[in-house]
Amino acid sequence: MYVAPHRSQLTQDHVALVEIDLAGELMIAAATSPEDRLSPDRIDEVLDVDADRDVREAAAGAEQSSATARRL
Repeated sequence: MYVAPHRSQLTQDHVALVEIDLAGELMIAAATSPEDRLSPDRIDEVLDVDADRDVREAAAGAEQSSATARRL
């Protein structure tokens, strides 16, 4: 019989914590919305999708510039 080792109480799953926070933000937005459902645009606004996209694009651009510089 396999028994999983005891995990320290200090261990945190940071990805899970972020997902829980985002789910909470969506629930708050849904609860305060006068409509039946949140529109896709409203969901993107609540989750700040544009800001995440900007950060990913900036990181990709910096990585590409770095790779180009290394080749030269």
